[in-house]
Amino acid sequence: MNPLINTLMVGAADAPVIKPAVELGTPLLLTIAAAGVALLLLMIIRFKVQAFVALLTVSILVAVAAQIPLKDVFTVVSTGVGGTMGKVALLIALGAILGRMIEVSGGVQSLAAHFTEKLGAKRVAVALTAVGFLVAIPVFFEVGIIVLVPIVYAFSKIANVNPVKFGLPMAGIMLAIHVAVPPHPGIVAGAGVLGADIGLIAMISLIICVPLGFLSYWVASIMNRKEYDLLPSVRAQVDEFGSDSLIRAGHVGPGHNAVAPPRPGLIIFLIAAPIVQILLGTTGTLLIDKKDPLYGVAAFVGNPFLALLVAVGLSFFLLAVRRNWSLKDTGEIFEGALPPIASILMVVAAGGVFGGVLQVSGIGAALSDTLDTLGVPLLLLAFIISLALRAAQGSATVAIVTTTGLLSAAVANGGYTPAQIAVIVIAIGFGSLGLSHVTDAGFWVVVRYYGLTVSDGLRTWTVLTTILGLAGFILTYLAWILVGGLGV
Repeated sequence: MNPLINTLMVGAADAPVIKPAVELGTPLLLTIAAAGVALLLLMIIRFKVQAFVALLTVSILVAVAAQIPLKDVFTVVSTGVGGTMGKVALLIALGAILGRMIEVSGGVQSLAAHFTEKLGAKRVAVALTAVGFLVAIPVFFEVGIIVLVPIVYAFSKIANVNPVKFGLPMAGIMLAIHVAVPPHPGIVAGAGVLGADIGLIAMISLIICVPLGFLSYWVASIMNRKEYDLLPSVRAQVDEFGSDSLIRAGHVGPGHNAVAPPRPGLIIFLIAAPIVQILLGTTGTLLIDKKDPLYGVAAFVGNPFLALLVAVGLSFFLLAVRRNWSLKDTGEIFEGALPPIASILMVVAAGGVFGGVLQVSGIGAALSDTLDTLGVPLLLLAFIISLALRAAQGSATVAIVTTTGLLSAAVANGGYTPAQIAVIVIAIGFGSLGLSHVTDAGFWVVVRYYGLTVSDGLRTWTVLTTILGLAGFILTYLAWILVGGLGV
């Protein structure tokens, strides 16, 4: 069972179990849940309330409506925050620092120049899609798009085509990885709420994202047969870029000292190191008997916290120390990576509160029993709920944490294996990939930087993300069948 749920429902040895003051019937509990989700969407979409405040407010209102004793409401709130943040805060923070170090060092541009040089000018879209796949693992989606914009603009000018020709397939796979691969916040938060193994999620989702990369390129190439009107403001920016922007002779690092950008192999190593460490540890825990002392070693080595901490340490030495960055500048880079994720961490914390309230109130159990009666497959339901929430309010992270909260009781009581729980979280992640449109900040980043009108953005970006989300779910379903057959 999820440790958060266990803490809420059982409590410490000397603490009373928190229960609703009055046992409400299933229809009323489900009505409260539906009203809570409707209110959440209304606050976020109509009244533009920040997602953290909206989630926290709705959680408290649902707790009161479900007859949780008033004296216990904020015990549930604090336990939900602590249980969720204890699992995900360090992962998200360390991942953000690693991504920021790679970004500031010029590593992203180095990767782009390397791949385009190796694959040739005629395969620029292929090269940038490959770059997007690698960059998206440690770097947030919006940041990756913005950092790679100069590369996209420069090639667009040389080829005399719109930036969307090169940028669309790259952005598609970047968003797929952002919603499904740790250490990105949404998928990590979902894993925390459902008690899923981060290593298993990383192993399965990365395998799924490889064919999605090819699909993103293929679908985007079909879409790009049509010419799209380029916004004048973006046309002016593209015209400013020349061929000398493709491979920079030097990179101005911290302290304004011109230094050569890091080698592509080094950046690939820094991206791959934590993934390999996690996967090795996870594989070890699956193959080694739990009574064997080596099991503890494998669990320790493969712990995502340790893997990301080691990667940050490597980036400090290989990108900062070896490139003569001052400790002051490096410290500012580390600190600068944290403010942008503050609001994300708050949303994740509030999502943990929402899940805890649903559990303690009995709403989660009522939903679980109803699903069993209806015979709706949990994996499909997880995808559909996440997709609907994503379309309604725009944030993938909010969609994931809300969906995992709603389904936490069904997962906890379903007798699922660790691999099956990991697959459920991945299905929720891919649900949050589809239907990116005007409610999504990422939609506006793509439209703004690639010079698309809103209508063209809906025809291209919204359709592409939905196709990738559906394909991701189909592959996730195949993974579900596989792990079920293997019994892992």
